[in-house]
Amino acid sequence: MPEQKSERLLVYIGTYNRGRSEGIYVYRMDPGSGALELASAASGASGPSFLALHPNGRSLYAVSESDGSEEESDGAVCAFSVAPGSGELTLLNRQPSHGSSPCHVDVDQTGRYAFVANYGSGSVAMLPIQPDGSLGPACDFVQHHGSSVDLRRQKGPHAHSINVDPTNRYALVPDLGLDRVMVYRLDLVAGKLIPAEEPYVQIIPGSGPRHLAFHPNGRYVYVINEMGNTITGFTYDGERGVLGGIQMRTTLPQGWEGTSYCADIHLSPSGAFLYGTNRGHDSIAVFAVHPGMGLLDLVAHTPTQGNFPRNFGLDPSGRFLLAANQNSDTVVTFGVDQQTGLLTPTGQVTQVPAPVCVRFLSVARS
Repeated sequence: MPEQKSERLLVYIGTYNRGRSEGIYVYRMDPGSGALELASAASGASGPSFLALHPNGRSLYAVSESDGSEEESDGAVCAFSVAPGSGELTLLNRQPSHGSSPCHVDVDQTGRYAFVANYGSGSVAMLPIQPDGSLGPACDFVQHHGSSVDLRRQKGPHAHSINVDPTNRYALVPDLGLDRVMVYRLDLVAGKLIPAEEPYVQIIPGSGPRHLAFHPNGRYVYVINEMGNTITGFTYDGERGVLGGIQMRTTLPQGWEGTSYCADIHLSPSGAFLYGTNRGHDSIAVFAVHPGMGLLDLVAHTPTQGNFPRNFGLDPSGRFLLAANQNSDTVVTFGVDQQTGLLTPTGQVTQVPAPVCVRFLSVARS
């Protein structure tokens, strides 16, 4: 019988590389304990806070808040090659994001395009991916316009993420400054972002939509609202790219008083549980998802054992959750109860300077 190749799990952690941070960190993850072992680190991107992996696992893309030029105020998107086996990153190239403070990047399922959201200028761009994984110049760009009710934070648009849907036909863009989720149809032949039949859905004013998660069944979308400390649930028609509101739930405990801001949101691989981070309350809100209606029921609030949990990630098996505590420089590993969704600290705490984004990649053992 032919020898079967075993796999191991790599974890990529994007950071704000100010001070001690070296950029993007690569860790090996123990499948039994969830412990992380540092493998390598990669520089080349300024403030590589958010990451996206190519579907083939051979390239990684990172936002860069500045392209390194004193004359250029725009941010950039950086492409890295991923070494087989080790997962080590090598910078391929960078391209302008055509906006300031890029904060989110995604790749379509064909691996032909990368998409970037520029928070500062409130715009999105589409960039072709070359056969070697490098990025070509942007093939399309859309500038958002407008404002909302908070005069301090919503004087203009702030595109906070861009998310390709499970059908690979549409991209959804929560805009914190507009209190809208913009919807674009993807033209993967011409390389264009085209406003959908219903070009946006309105969120309650002052909510500040930030990130979103698609349910594995493709019928629901959940948007986490940074300013309102809420999650808005929608039905989703993937044929038409149309959202319909079903529910809004707070991410904070009843009666809690203090300053907090939501950040990241993910569903378990089974779709049975949803998780969202609270920065200030410093917790992860755990919800059970009704299997037939998509409604959310609060299960628990779990302290992240650190300060300002910006983003987090669930490993592909759904057995572990890694919480990135930005201000306390730690990534804390939690075990996930598959039946209840509850989180239990494993005791594994990894020191990572200003951690933000967490991404997983299964690779063959070398």
